[in-house]
Amino acid sequence: MEPRRFTLPAADGHLIHCLHWPANGTGNAGVRGAVQIVHGMAEHSARYAHVAHALNAAGYTVYASEHRGHGPAALDDGSLGDFGPRGFQGLVDDMAVVTRHVRDNHPGLPVLMLAHSMGSMAAQIYLPEHGSLLDGCALSGTTALEMLDPRISGWTVESANATVANPATGVDWLSRDPAVPAAYVADPLCGFALTLPSLLSIFDTGNSTALPEQLARLPKELPLYLFTGDHDPVNGMLDWFDPLVRRLRAAGMADVSTHVYGGARHEVLNETNRAEVIANLVAWLDRVTG
Repeated sequence: MEPRRFTLPAADGHLIHCLHWPANGTGNAGVRGAVQIVHGMAEHSARYAHVAHALNAAGYTVYASEHRGHGPAALDDGSLGDFGPRGFQGLVDDMAVVTRHVRDNHPGLPVLMLAHSMGSMAAQIYLPEHGSLLDGCALSGTTALEMLDPRISGWTVESANATVANPATGVDWLSRDPAVPAAYVADPLCGFALTLPSLLSIFDTGNSTALPEQLARLPKELPLYLFTGDHDPVNGMLDWFDPLVRRLRAAGMADVSTHVYGGARHEVLNETNRAEVIANLVAWLDRVTG
C-alpha cells in the first residue's frame, strides 16, 4: 500500500512533509499502537516502507516525516543537506510536532518512536524535552554523540567504508546485502553531503545528551530498545554504543533492552537478516503496548 502524504506546519513556518501507512483503513479498531519512524542522514522515509508494512501487519499504524534538508521537497527546492537557520534543533522540534499530530489523531493508542542513525541522535535530544509524549522509543544504529563527534573521532563516511573488505560501492558499510548500497547509490534522495553548519549542529546540540542535567530530565519509566550490528562503524563497532547503554541505565532508566546482531553493519533494518531484526522489534513493541 502506498502511504498517504500530508504536511504539518512547524512553529517557524517550515512545512513538515509526512507519510502515513494506516494499519486497518481508518480508525483505531484492532490497532495495537502508532509508530513514528525517524529516518537517518542523507536518506528519506520511503526507504522504510518494508518496515512500515511489517508493522502494519502486526497491528500498528505508522507515520514518518522527512527531516529538514531531506526528501523530495528538499530535492525540488535545492536544499538537500541543509537543516536551515535553526540547525539540528529545528529537526528535533519537528519530530515533536509529528508526535502530537499522531496523538491527536489516535487518542488512547500507545505512541512509540523508531529512530535510526541520525534520527536516533535526534531522538536522544528529543527524549529529555518531549519524552512524555511517547510510550516507548527504539533506537537503531545509535551511538553516543560526543564520542562520534567528527571533530574528536575523525569519523567520515570514507572512514566508515574502510571497515569493509573489498567494497563494491562507497557505502557498503550500510549492509551486507549488496542490493542495499547499490539502491542507495542510485537513489537521488540518498547519499548527499550535509552542509558543514548542519553537520556540526548535530553535535553542538547533541553532545549535551551526555550531561548529567540532561540525563536527569529523561522520563525514567519510558521503555527503551537499542539495537545495532557489531560491525557498525557509526558506533565504533560498539565502542560508542556500550557506553551509551551504560549511561542510560546509570541515569535511572528503568527499562532498557538491547540487541546486538553479530556481523551486521549499520542499517540493521536492511541487513541480510532483516526479517529477524524486524520480528524482534515487533516483539518489543508488543511487550510495551501490552
